[in-house]
Amino acid sequence: MPTFDRFTADLTCADLPEPVLKVLRRSFLDTMGVAAVGSTTQLADIARKGAAALFGVTEAGPARMMMNGTAVSPAGAAMAGALTIDSIDAHDGTSPCKGHAGSAIFPALMAVADAQEQPATGAELATLLAIAYEVSYRAGLAQHATCADYHTSGAWTAVGVAAAVARQLGGDANVIRHAAGIGEYHGPRSQMMRCIDHPTMVRDGVGWGAPSGVTAAYLATMGFTGAPALTCEGDDAAEFWTDLGDGWRLVEDTHYKPYPCCRWAHPALDAVAELMSGYNLTHNQVAEVEIRTFHNATRLAGHEPATPDEFAYSIAFPVATQIVRGQVGVPELAPETLTDPDILRLSRATTLIDDPHFTKISVGKRWAQVTLVLQDGTRLTSEPRTPRGDTDLPLSDQEISDKFHLFADPVLGRTRADEIEDLSTRFDSLSAQEVSRLFDLCLNAPG
Repeated sequence: MPTFDRFTADLTCADLPEPVLKVLRRSFLDTMGVAAVGSTTQLADIARKGAAALFGVTEAGPARMMMNGTAVSPAGAAMAGALTIDSIDAHDGTSPCKGHAGSAIFPALMAVADAQEQPATGAELATLLAIAYEVSYRAGLAQHATCADYHTSGAWTAVGVAAAVARQLGGDANVIRHAAGIGEYHGPRSQMMRCIDHPTMVRDGVGWGAPSGVTAAYLATMGFTGAPALTCEGDDAAEFWTDLGDGWRLVEDTHYKPYPCCRWAHPALDAVAELMSGYNLTHNQVAEVEIRTFHNATRLAGHEPATPDEFAYSIAFPVATQIVRGQVGVPELAPETLTDPDILRLSRATTLIDDPHFTKISVGKRWAQVTLVLQDGTRLTSEPRTPRGDTDLPLSDQEISDKFHLFADPVLGRTRADEIEDLSTRFDSLSAQEVSRLFDLCLNAPG
């Protein structure tokens, strides 16, 4: 078994099995769709203004902010891109780590690559993405197992981003060790449940995890020390690294979201969608909703969200939206959704039930069961279920494509979206010139 630093230093694209490449292609397309619609949000606008004010172009070279094109430093572009993606809670994730990696990894690696004079090939980019995902996931598992608090994804993606960017900058195994250690030490150990209880724009912490990892890598190449990263090298973390290079957590654990809201709400959304269609119901027939689920999900109260952040970290309101609208998609992200009287009626009539059994079994999975109480007193109860998009209930390639176009087409136009889809779904085989074209499509402003 290689150590994480040797794995990072020595991995080549030829070492990547096809299932790894398939996940990376799907994540590339899915993430760019989320970035496109995310670029229109107030959160993303503030992030870009902050990056321009605080992280202008430096000696590291100009890096364009995602879906905007304005050049800042690599750390600034990583921050702005991560917050842009995280502004819409629809990006890929990992349930065992209770978080997300792509929202930090793609903007970080693309920012650094954009600032480099020598463009990357698709094979080189695939290798870096695989490193960043795999190290992030394993560091995340170790962190959750060894730290008392539940930290955001920014905490452990800072480690994976640091390792991959150190490799991207030409660092050897020793530099990679120190980069990961710096990223772990300076990464945001932000409290996830605080944002669940009090939703704001801080979201999942990747807005600081991505630039922390980028900065750590640059510092390490300059001789700054920071090893060891305990989530990679500590004795308590060893069990999460024993099959490194043989097993791939990014294949086993990556999920995709059909709905733009917290993953914890998804099993209830899937359950209510099946009940509504299976019994051919209209929302006027529904009097009350009962959602039985695991403990942390019951803290996604959100009966009357007042902001997009409160909508993202709610469960009652998205479920009510699904009942009324028959979908939770891009149109439902509009501000007027928050004041829809039909949705509010059902959201206020929704009860969240903390189920000890679902809490016990929601380890690496998210469980829920929904009961609809109709106006005539009839009770319709779903089977207990986990959400679509996990590896055992995967979204098809066509569903990933449809979601991408739903998000990207209104912002970028169909022609540009089609070209992103074509290139991103075979990015690992692209020449450096073709990767540069893909970056232009993903980094430049719409229009």
